[in-house]
Amino acid sequence: MSGKLKFSILDLSSVLQGGDVRGALDRSLALAQHGEALGYERFWMAEHHGMEGIASAATAVALAHIGQGTKSIRIGAGGIMLPNHAPMVIAEQFGTLEALYPGRVDLGLGRAPGSDQRTAQALRRNLTSDANEFPRDVLELQAFLAGDDRLGIKATPGQGTNIPLYILGSSLFGAQLAAALGLPYAFASHFAPQMLDDALTIYRRDFKPSEQLAEPYVICGFNIFAADSSEEAEFHATSMLQSFVALRTGNPGKLPPPVEGYRESLPPQAQAILEQTLQGSAVGSPDEVKQGIERFIERTGADELIIAGSIFDQAAREKSYAIAADIRDQIAG
Repeated sequence: MSGKLKFSILDLSSVLQGGDVRGALDRSLALAQHGEALGYERFWMAEHHGMEGIASAATAVALAHIGQGTKSIRIGAGGIMLPNHAPMVIAEQFGTLEALYPGRVDLGLGRAPGSDQRTAQALRRNLTSDANEFPRDVLELQAFLAGDDRLGIKATPGQGTNIPLYILGSSLFGAQLAAALGLPYAFASHFAPQMLDDALTIYRRDFKPSEQLAEPYVICGFNIFAADSSEEAEFHATSMLQSFVALRTGNPGKLPPPVEGYRESLPPQAQAILEQTLQGSAVGSPDEVKQGIERFIERTGADELIIAGSIFDQAAREKSYAIAADIRDQIAG
């Protein structure tokens, strides 16, 4: 899995204000097709529940929609929140995707519930499993995908697919687990960068080779809002900023349209929170975004960036990803 720097796409399948779930999923498909044409490595969707602004709660179903409309880009979860599910069910779901789109499916795994406690109980109400059992669940899922006879039961579809697993995290726990299991590690630096440097140090230091992976492989989440000018990029970024502030204040909703001067309108404390949270971001003209990417790569040594960018206008969103792909090619050249 070594080689030149790869760029991928992380999509929340945002439901727009004034829009609906079908529109969000179709926007996601259009972005995946655009990313495929631009040479992006993979297109991941995230599992979130009980949020009217995110359409990818049934992640495997949403990925089937993406797979049907694309040909070569890898598709996967970034991630499945495994405490919400029995590992066998996930093996069956992603085994089905692998049967439909062979050789293109990834499975990123997280231990957060992706929801509040009440929603988490509704998702897995009859089980006592919790996030502390995450390592065991990962091993059980891995065994189902390998068709391990010791389980005494087969996941069909799923058995024998050996779909590549990725450990997701924003703390030291995920880094330790990914290192111990010899799996690729994806850090959520696009919204929770506080432990990034320590986590990557631990992962690389403690990594043990596995059948899947011979040496450490790091994916970092990164926000990109790129446009012809700084002003235009800052304008489009305000949709995500509004959503983040709404989430932090307990009032999440659909993705709002951009607002002129939004960041400046916030009190200094809120601006400081955004500044800290968005360390893994580049907003601006192509040159400014290129400089931001290069600084981040120098800091992290990431093998791959998985790029998020919740932009209200689809044409502006696709242009931002096109600019990012051009920067990727410049760096590679």
